[in-house]
Amino acid sequence: MAIRTSCQIPTMSTSNTDSPRLGGGSSVSYLLRAAKKELETLLLSRGIATTVDSEEISAVERDALELLRLSRCWKNRPAPISRLPPEVLALIPDFLEEKSREDIIIPLSHVCRSWREIFTSRSSLWTNFRCVDAEKTRVYLQRSKSSPISLWLKRNEGPISDDPFLQIPSHAISRLEYLDLLTTPEYLNKISDHLSLPTPCLQDLCITGVPDFAGAIPLLPPTIFNGDLSTLRLLHLRYIHTDLPWRNMLNLRSFSLRYGAWPGISVEKFLDFFESAPHLRCVELSFATPTFGGQPGRLVSLPHLKILHISGFQPSSLILEHLLVPVGAQITTSLPSSRIVDHLPRSYDNLRNLSNFTAISVEIRSPHVTIKLIGPNGQVCMNSLIDILHSPSYYLAQLDTSKIEGLEIFDSDPTSEDFYQALLPMKNLRTLTFSLCESIYSILALNPDPNSTNPIACPNLERLVIYTDDRADVKSVTKVAAARASKGVPFKTVGIIGREEIASAEAVADLRKYVLDVELGVEIDVAGDGGFWRVFSDRCKLTSELV
Repeated sequence: MAIRTSCQIPTMSTSNTDSPRLGGGSSVSYLLRAAKKELETLLLSRGIATTVDSEEISAVERDALELLRLSRCWKNRPAPISRLPPEVLALIPDFLEEKSREDIIIPLSHVCRSWREIFTSRSSLWTNFRCVDAEKTRVYLQRSKSSPISLWLKRNEGPISDDPFLQIPSHAISRLEYLDLLTTPEYLNKISDHLSLPTPCLQDLCITGVPDFAGAIPLLPPTIFNGDLSTLRLLHLRYIHTDLPWRNMLNLRSFSLRYGAWPGISVEKFLDFFESAPHLRCVELSFATPTFGGQPGRLVSLPHLKILHISGFQPSSLILEHLLVPVGAQITTSLPSSRIVDHLPRSYDNLRNLSNFTAISVEIRSPHVTIKLIGPNGQVCMNSLIDILHSPSYYLAQLDTSKIEGLEIFDSDPTSEDFYQALLPMKNLRTLTFSLCESIYSILALNPDPNSTNPIACPNLERLVIYTDDRADVKSVTKVAAARASKGVPFKTVGIIGREEIASAEAVADLRKYVLDVELGVEIDVAGDGGFWRVFSDRCKLTSELV
């Protein structure tokens, strides 16, 4: 006959010298033996056999396990880490990177009972996770409670069996704040129902497509998240076909579309999208530009724009013609052909950051070219996509340079005659810089021929800066400075910078005869990463700038 009874697990007194101190395995064994002995004594006193049913045995086992857990907890209490207040201990994972936090948070919860209670009770520690395992996903969703969640979902090889993402309930999908999805066309179709649910908390959405065996890339349906992306602050799409159907993007700050525009998409689609996102700050269109133009005269204002990057083989002017770019913005565009006019708008009036550009930088690193138009409140930078090679004079001749005040030539040596023709329109040029040029032979274009009636190039040029390691260049500069001084158009400042001191005291003294100030400098790789500090020193004067 089975009975229901209970036994009192003996307590331990610190004054009991017969019992070991609580904290080790021997003390736990002592308590278990004592509990068993008391149970047997109780049963025998009632004349009952010592056989008890499974329920009573389970109760004793639970008591024993609880005692074991308590003993371990007490054992850990003297440790220095246990002296930290729980509120402080719970903040330690905040100092880890988000990606590494996921790998360590579960082991932290297995250290001891108190740590488990501390870390599992803080819901914000369980909001960022990779959706790769059903049980792990369930635990994170449970412990994150009602907090917004960030999810990384990588399915670059297509659907998997028992996909944990498909097991996420709709109320948890509504808590999405960040989603980073890597998907094939097949997988995107499979999860389309889940992705059509509303997500009122979603702020960042990054989707990267993986082409299938036929080379097709995923098509993003207009019904994604119920067709409402109005809460988004960041939208980055790569290798995804879309025709940008969304509107009411008032919160959007950053938009990137790479290799993903719908074939045959018009400028009007882009303009409609930009018009619905007036607070955009950063826009990137990489090989995702429209294939044909928009309505003539239509302008869309992006008053908060800071960075605009356009690259691809379609003319950037298709979009730039229709954007009202504010003061302070920087534009980077590709140069898929050698004709600059194909990639800039016919008028700069709508490019408020460039309406009166004051400086030009031409960098030619064979076989590519980079051209920067720099205004008082912004700039446009054009980078070649194909192997095109012309002298700087070729590109300068395509631009209105009559108002520019600064010109920098990188890694190129235009011929003296061509460069002279390019410099003639630059009546307002104040600063000319040669950087990383093997030779500055082209500087002779500034040297007025005393026997020639040709006009002097750049009559208002005040500052000439060269980066060179050739001592012969110093002599050439002195020759040019002397000739211009004799014509009444002297340099005010000449800067000579090299990897080492290249100008002797005699050469500097000779140069000082024709200019007001000489700045000598040495390029020093202070950080060891190829970034140079240009240090100018002239007796008691020392200035520096970071390249």
